[in-house]
Amino acid sequence: MERSSQNSSNNPSQAQRIRSDQWHLGYLKAPDAQLLSRGAGVTVAVPDTGVQPHPDLHRNLLVGTDIIAGGDGNGQQDQNSHGTGMAGLIAAHGQGADLGALGIAPDAHILPIRDTPVDGRGDPEKLAAGIDFAVHNGADIISISSVGGAGIPLQRSIKAALAANVIVVASAGNVPQDSAVGYPASEDGVIAVGGVDRDGNRAAVSVTGPEIDVVAPAVDIYSTSIDGKYRKGTGTSDATAIVAGAAALIRSKYPYLPAREVAHRLTATAVDKGPPGRDDEYGYGVIDLVAALTADVPPLGFESVSAPAGAGPSTTAAGQRPGDDGSGATARGLATLGVIVATGVAWAVVARRRRRSDDPPPRISR
Repeated sequence: MERSSQNSSNNPSQAQRIRSDQWHLGYLKAPDAQLLSRGAGVTVAVPDTGVQPHPDLHRNLLVGTDIIAGGDGNGQQDQNSHGTGMAGLIAAHGQGADLGALGIAPDAHILPIRDTPVDGRGDPEKLAAGIDFAVHNGADIISISSVGGAGIPLQRSIKAALAANVIVVASAGNVPQDSAVGYPASEDGVIAVGGVDRDGNRAAVSVTGPEIDVVAPAVDIYSTSIDGKYRKGTGTSDATAIVAGAAALIRSKYPYLPAREVAHRLTATAVDKGPPGRDDEYGYGVIDLVAALTADVPPLGFESVSAPAGAGPSTTAAGQRPGDDGSGATARGLATLGVIVATGVAWAVVARRRRRSDDPPPRISR
């Protein structure tokens, strides 16, 4: 468990200041993205140290579970603050205009799973049990801000979650505790998240490796804490929760997109950093919330089999929530028919070119 945060003092002015301290919201243009989607109808499971109710978060907090002994059985105890902070980054709703902490997806729900003790030393088997609970209780996304051993039960649970069309987002790890991308971020199909600083450069704390998919802000990240306080964190834990919030925005706007297509939408619209194309520091780049919700992303396979009857294969229709006027599904699966393989290869060349910060934005569908 990554623990790079500290609680700030609790005083009346803190709730007024905290929003301006959340620099990552402006950096990612979160207010613009939230005009398009706020994460409604999406449940994000947070297996962590628990999630304590907070004035900025309590409306979005569901009844969860305690995998370890000593809790009330609902996942809503937290003596560490890590889990409460991650939940706030995902779905804090604040206390009105510009008051209190705000998450990336402030209408999403949080399913709290207390599987890590106060000392932050997690157990892979308990994390596996928490993941199973999340899948069995309707989680759309699982946000894992921890790294650890890849035991057989945990590998089985991660693969079962992916097979159940659940989006799994996990932190890559922090230097110096970690020297390579840890598990479950290293598992194929999991969105592995690294971190950047205020200038958009790789955060010194963020590990590197070929498994990195995307990066997000990870330095001096303010969020909710225990006892109604706020916390400041630095690490890929925070970046992971932010990316989980981004996935919630996408899944809310396009509820019929398969999990792999949601991941593809994040990587295909990311703003390239470092050497052109994917690299081991930034993956495909820094997430772009607005582009991920609006870009006409080229398809790489079949549309979701769960789309409503009669839905066509168009990337601007499939997967779209009724009433939306944005773009629709992007398929990211294995093509098995010759014609799909042929077109998929052509589109893959396009999709693998990452958008650089000085490039024009992806084409917006009308």
